[in-house]
Amino acid sequence: MATEKPSFTERARRAQLIDVTIEAVAEHGYAKVSLARIAESVGITKAAVLYYFRTKDAVMDAAYQFVLTALVDDVAEAVESVDAQIGPQAYVRAMVGHLREYPRHTRMLIEALGNPAHGHTPEQRWRPLADVIDTAVAARGAHAVDSRSLAIITGGAIDAIVTECLHDPTYDSATAAETLAQMLDAALG
Repeated sequence: MATEKPSFTERARRAQLIDVTIEAVAEHGYAKVSLARIAESVGITKAAVLYYFRTKDAVMDAAYQFVLTALVDDVAEAVESVDAQIGPQAYVRAMVGHLREYPRHTRMLIEALGNPAHGHTPEQRWRPLADVIDTAVAARGAHAVDSRSLAIITGGAIDAIVTECLHDPTYDSATAAETLAQMLDAALG
């Protein structure tokens, strides 16, 4: 049996609910967001939210997937647009830049990562950068490095830069990202 494709109005309402959910999580935290709060923000009933998303977890997951996809797409585009030798530096700049540009998305990601329902493993966080580092090392013809440790350390530094920027919007995270990119470049040899 074929399923009907959602109408423009249905797609627009789902996008609106995702956007409102991101805003609510950023402002109130994951645990304090309810279907009632989401519905009230949009001006519809809780039952109407349930028409588009079966549960609170479903709308939360859709919001999380939206921000994660946007981040992954931006970082992948940045890495793919440069020579493999400087991919790790492009990764750092794109990651910090994206998280700086979308602070509400950043808060959504942080809140979601603390939610065991998303089932992330530590490797899912460090593996993409470790792969970029391995590719850069091979392209440079450099000696092998411990890409796992470099990715974990770099990820921690990115988290710290973004956290500082969230606490102090005047913090120059672009300069911090550039400093981190240079440190990573030096570590790659």
